[in-house]
Amino acid sequence: MNILFEEKDVEILISTMNRDSLDFLVPMFPSFDYSKISILIINQVQKETKLSSTNPNIKVINSFEKGLSKSRNLALENATGKILLISDDDVIFQQGFIAKIIDAYHKYPNAAVIKFSALKKNSKPLNKHVAHSKSSLSIFDILNTSSIEITLNKFHVDFGKHKFDENFGLGGMFEMGEEAIFLSDLKKDRKQLVFEPQIIVEHYTSTSSDKIDVLEKYFISGALFTRIFRKKYIFWILIKIFFDLKQKKIKMNNLKAIFSSAIKGHKTFQKI
Repeated sequence: MNILFEEKDVEILISTMNRDSLDFLVPMFPSFDYSKISILIINQVQKETKLSSTNPNIKVINSFEKGLSKSRNLALENATGKILLISDDDVIFQQGFIAKIIDAYHKYPNAAVIKFSALKKNSKPLNKHVAHSKSSLSIFDILNTSSIEITLNKFHVDFGKHKFDENFGLGGMFEMGEEAIFLSDLKKDRKQLVFEPQIIVEHYTSTSSDKIDVLEKYFISGALFTRIFRKKYIFWILIKIFFDLKQKKIKMNNLKAIFSSAIKGHKTFQKI
């Protein structure tokens, strides 16, 4: 039986830190009144800073925990919407984004996840993608996904079983990769993961991965590929090296240091 979703069924899960005012929502929703949208804010704070809301559509949880994946998991545990949209606090939502999301879930009623598109500076796609819909994400699609592109159908995801790995993501031991792990776990559980090329959000500031140097990225990748691919992790490290060389992101004379850093990440993850 297919479910017909309405605008009120969509809930936006925003992770933020040290907020004491809802004013940060204003630039996130320039085209419409955000007070009429269902929003859950996880505000990771120090003890002296707290956020509150008098709007029944905007719920706030102040948390003394640290780490982006912890924030995401707390949001998923407390979400009440039927369709959930993962968000950061520095994005700009496109006009009509809720209608695009609802239409996509009507098109793919069995989808646990639908990945949409996001824009970065100069109106370029945040991640490279095809221009058409895909009814099943490949592992390459999964590895090329940002959290702000992810939406979830709460009817098809068990958040007691599927969580963001708290060893990964900002504030964790490995500061990237939590989205890929979350999606790959769902794919292993035979959930349908879909791609829709519709643009729902803009993100003009630098991403966390932009701020990490190449050796640290490979350290994280060594851990990430071990978490996802287990004994095949070296194969995926080599694939990453091949594509990074091809795209001139790394140089041949750095390969020894890069590979060593990836192996170090693998060994560090194994000790957890």
